[in-house]
Amino acid sequence: MFVRLTRLAVVVLAVGVGTAGCGKYSISNIRALKAFQDGNASYRKAEYKKAVDLYQASVHHNPDLGFAYFFLGNSYDNLYKPAKKGDPANDANLPKAIENYKMAIDKLAASSEPKEQEIRKLAYEFLIAAYGPEKLNDFSQAEPLARQLIAVDPNDPARYQTLGKLYEDQGRFEEAEAEFRKAIDVKPTDPLGYQVLAGYYNRRGEFDKTIDAFQQRADREPNNPEAWHTIGSYIQDKVHRDKGLDKKKQMDYILAGIAADDKALALNSEYFEALTYKNILLRMQANLEKDPVKQKQLIQQADDLQKKAMAVRDKQATAAPATKPK
Repeated sequence: MFVRLTRLAVVVLAVGVGTAGCGKYSISNIRALKAFQDGNASYRKAEYKKAVDLYQASVHHNPDLGFAYFFLGNSYDNLYKPAKKGDPANDANLPKAIENYKMAIDKLAASSEPKEQEIRKLAYEFLIAAYGPEKLNDFSQAEPLARQLIAVDPNDPARYQTLGKLYEDQGRFEEAEAEFRKAIDVKPTDPLGYQVLAGYYNRRGEFDKTIDAFQQRADREPNNPEAWHTIGSYIQDKVHRDKGLDKKKQMDYILAGIAADDKALALNSEYFEALTYKNILLRMQANLEKDPVKQKQLIQQADDLQKKAMAVRDKQATAAPATKPK
C-alpha cells in the first residue's frame, strides 16, 4: 500500500493540463481543467470533501476527463474510514469511490498517454483494494479485476503480486505462491520479486524458503550490502526466537548469518547494522562452543565489532546536520 500511495503522490504532481483530450480549447474544457487543478490543490492538502466538489465540477464540464474520475473516486476512498464501518454516511463513500474508479478505467482505456495509463493502473489497484479484506471484503469482485489488470500488461510483476496477495488473504496458499512465482518468471532479474516472495514465505512461517528467496535476491544484486545483511538479520532473529532448534541447526544457521553479514561488511565496512548483528551472531556462536579458547576468541571478535559499531554510530551522529531547536 505504501508504494501505491507514493506513486499516487507523484502522479498528482505530474498530471497536467496537456492530457485534456478533444475540445481542449472549448469553454467547458477550460472550466473542467480549472476545477481539476483546484481539486488537486485541495487533494494535496487532504481536504477531500472540498476536492470531491471540485472534481465533480470537472467531470460535469468534461465527462470524458478520465483522470478526474480517478481522483474523484480516490477522494471518496479517503473519506471512508474502516473504523467507522456501519455508519451509513461513512459507508456510502465506498460505492461512490468504486463507481468513479470504474469510470476512470473505462474512460482511459483507449489512451496511449503514459500518465493516463499510470492513473488507469492505479484505478484498478485501488478498486481491487476497495473490494479487499479491509473494506468490502468481496473476493468474488476483486479476483476478476486483478486478472483484468494482469491482462492489460502481462509483463508487469506487480500485477501478479496483487493477485497473489488476494489469494493469500483467502487462505488459498498454493495459488498465492504460484502468482508470486509468476511475478518472478516475467522478470527474473528483478530483485524485488524475490524479496516479495521471501515476505510471503516469512508470513507462512517457512523459514528455509524465506532465506532461499532472500539469497536469490542477493545473488541478483551482489553489490547491495543491505541484501546480504537482510539474510543475517533474519537468521539472528530465527535462532533467538526458535527454542526448538537443536544445537547443530543453530550453529549451521549462525555460520550462514555470519557469512552473509561478512559479505555486507566487505561492501561497506561501516555498515552499522551489519556490524551489530555480526557481533550478536558471534556471541551466539560462542555460547555453543565447547572449546574455551575458541569461545574466548569469538567473544573478543564480538567485542571488537561492538566497539567499531559504536564508533560508526558516533561518527554518523557527528556528521548528521544539526537540527534547529523549535
